[in-house]
Amino acid sequence: MPTPVVLVAGLHATARTAAVERLLVEHPGSIALHHDLTEITHDRVRRNVRDSTGVLYTAELRLAHGCVTCTVREDLLPHLVLRAPGATLLIVDLWDSVEPRSVAEAIGCDEAQETLRLTAVLTALDAAALPDDLTRGDRLRDVGKPAAAGDQRYLAEVLTRQLEYPTALVLHGGDEDDRELSRRVLTHLAPFTPVHAVDSLPPVTSARVCVGELAERVDPATAQLPGDTLTDEIVTTVWHSRRPLHPARLFEAIDELVTESVRSRGRFWLATRPDELLAWDAVAGVISVEAAGPWLAALPEAAWDLVSPARRLASELDWDPERGDRVQHLVFTGPDLDTARFRALLDSCLLTEQEERAGADTWTRYDDPFAPLLIKENA
Repeated sequence: MPTPVVLVAGLHATARTAAVERLLVEHPGSIALHHDLTEITHDRVRRNVRDSTGVLYTAELRLAHGCVTCTVREDLLPHLVLRAPGATLLIVDLWDSVEPRSVAEAIGCDEAQETLRLTAVLTALDAAALPDDLTRGDRLRDVGKPAAAGDQRYLAEVLTRQLEYPTALVLHGGDEDDRELSRRVLTHLAPFTPVHAVDSLPPVTSARVCVGELAERVDPATAQLPGDTLTDEIVTTVWHSRRPLHPARLFEAIDELVTESVRSRGRFWLATRPDELLAWDAVAGVISVEAAGPWLAALPEAAWDLVSPARRLASELDWDPERGDRVQHLVFTGPDLDTARFRALLDSCLLTEQEERAGADTWTRYDDPFAPLLIKENA
């Protein structure tokens, strides 16, 4: 029987450590592995192994290229396989700024199936720090938490990926008001993910987690996006449309849309790119727009068999006789958002009826300020 493996992620080290220690106590015979990446910019990583009694041993590793991928491939996976026969549960205590998806998919690879069984992905969050950290514009390197040399990611960007991907969230620290506010925030950002306290963790040794299904929850074409929600001062508003967006008008509106919301994401299409599904991802005033492959309506039917059932289902739910699965589906969350104004601003970025009547041959000749960004992303 493959040994169960649980990942514990989180930028908040105190909360993460509390969750790991609780797991060690609740599961006699379990072992926790942690790779300290403090010196990874110098190609050095320290591996720590501990059980419920304390640290068993530490070792310093030197990598040819200091990065999370190298650490997982060259040390974490081999060490998990080595430890699996003697452990009831393997706990991977991820470094602060490591996103759980890449590690989960490595553990869930075919080569490790007979030895390792990924059973849970948890993200531990400090209730006192979470609301403020989601609004911070710091880069990881500026707060001493890079996961590789040249790491350009932002703290809030990583935090949102850590809390939107896992099978469960764990709140720790803060007072009752902090915990209540954090739960309200998570209602908006991760409405489908259960939230637990450290002293009431979810089961972590049951069925194998399907990493493909976890990916589908966050990938742009199949993401489970929040709906319209209002909890006290926090507002989430959803904007839908079938009509194409004018690239120049949307580009001009981006600053207002992003700076007045804390978190926004979704999928959209531009009149200049009718076959391309574009992903919108913004947090703490920083936005990423990326090409996420073709709309299914742009593919021959024979190619539909090559996409996942979840992708086909998502497309069927959004299907329109004229547009196919092309849709504007963007979700914005922030304090006291003026939803009517947001929707009016987005509506003003759509093609007018006169512009629509001009047809696709005219649309594709519009000036497209997104083009340099998308060319860079695809390079």
